[in-house]
Amino acid sequence: MSIKDYHIIYFLGVGGIGMSALARWFRTNGYQVAGYDRTPTPLTEALQSEGIAIGFEDSLEALPAAVKEDKAHTLVILTPAVPARHAQLNWLKEQGYTIKKRAEVLGMLTHSHHTAAVAGTHGKTTTSSMIAHLLKDSGTPCSAFLGGIAANYGSNLILHEGPEDPIVVAEADEFDRSFLWLEPELAVVTATDADHLDIYGEADAVVEAFRQFVGKVLPGGTAFINTRCDASLLQAAGEGVRLLRYGLEQADCQASQVWVAEGAFYFHYQGLGHELRNLELGIPGFHNVENAVAAISVALSVGVGPEAIRRALKSYRGVKRRFELVYKGAERVLIDDYAHHPEEIRAFLTSVRALYPGKKISVIFQPHLYTRTRDFHAGFAQALSLADEVILTNIYPAREEPLEGIESHIIYNLLTAKEKQLVKLQEVKALVEAGDFDVLLTVGAGDIDRLIPDLKRILEQKEHSR
Repeated sequence: MSIKDYHIIYFLGVGGIGMSALARWFRTNGYQVAGYDRTPTPLTEALQSEGIAIGFEDSLEALPAAVKEDKAHTLVILTPAVPARHAQLNWLKEQGYTIKKRAEVLGMLTHSHHTAAVAGTHGKTTTSSMIAHLLKDSGTPCSAFLGGIAANYGSNLILHEGPEDPIVVAEADEFDRSFLWLEPELAVVTATDADHLDIYGEADAVVEAFRQFVGKVLPGGTAFINTRCDASLLQAAGEGVRLLRYGLEQADCQASQVWVAEGAFYFHYQGLGHELRNLELGIPGFHNVENAVAAISVALSVGVGPEAIRRALKSYRGVKRRFELVYKGAERVLIDDYAHHPEEIRAFLTSVRALYPGKKISVIFQPHLYTRTRDFHAGFAQALSLADEVILTNIYPAREEPLEGIESHIIYNLLTAKEKQLVKLQEVKALVEAGDFDVLLTVGAGDIDRLIPDLKRILEQKEHSR
């Protein structure tokens, strides 16, 4: 059966960032959409306000009646985060429902369109949303499935309205090898650092999956590979695929010069026969300049003009929880970032230091996953120690059960920052109320962002009472 043969779409894990984009697509295209998730979140509330029915109870009684009554025309879409013991999932399997992973469905939706897929162990959400904005802002027909809420559009789904066949920008997730369902004409690989070792086992297996992804690029297409990616990716493409390196220097597509002025990042771009000088990036970060080089290269390759790129790049506002400036007062700053890998943290803190030279940098970090903490604790300690002060919280487990001996202290013991504290997440609010901060950063992929409203209010009160 094709997608058009289904009328009812039921999501198990509908509140996930990738799942919710698909749910919005199906809802917009006239399907009856419902879903389950473990707990309510601002994202599930947004989906409910858009007309998507969501239940939070894992029971057969909570399954929508339409799903139970029409197996033949129901498609169940599953996220890997749903546990194998899930009652609804097991009943749907026993009854013979059609169940597909999110990534497979995304592959089905993109196969009939010109697709630009962005993969990488970090940087893919910002890069894919930046590509989508450069295309959309320039008037190029574009739809996008993103792994974060794009600030310019207030959504993780961008849709083209019009008769033209749009270019589809898809964030290609390496978790569970999901990105191998895609067959793009254009591909970007932002990073191949070891991650998800609970899935892959070893770093070489991660790189091998990225080689397979590059091998999925269709003949006549182009793959843009970051200069810091494993060099073996350059031999992974099929016949007729163009391979180009991109980065901050010494690449086919590069930022030939980068500088910071009055809180903004500027650079020159060279690549694909073009030189674009004095570009202003709408968001901060050396790593985001690198992401912009990839986005510009994709935009140029599909015919977007240099001046349209210049205008769109300046107006790009980033992704929620990616270098998000939450509060800026006369003396205090609060920035939130989703970074959960040592290299992401290193890039983030290096850019913050460039923006605020001479200021005390304090980072509150919530580790994400026991396995990731086990595998990268030394790297986390080294990267976090670029800050002047580290406030380390307990691990956010997400889908995992605890591992013996793996707690935040294995990072804490290796920290070399001038100041460090180990606290529970619920103690952070009182700590910030009692302390004094110049540049305060909240970092992590768990639920640390729930503290943001309170921390912003505290800093505002401190600013007004000084």
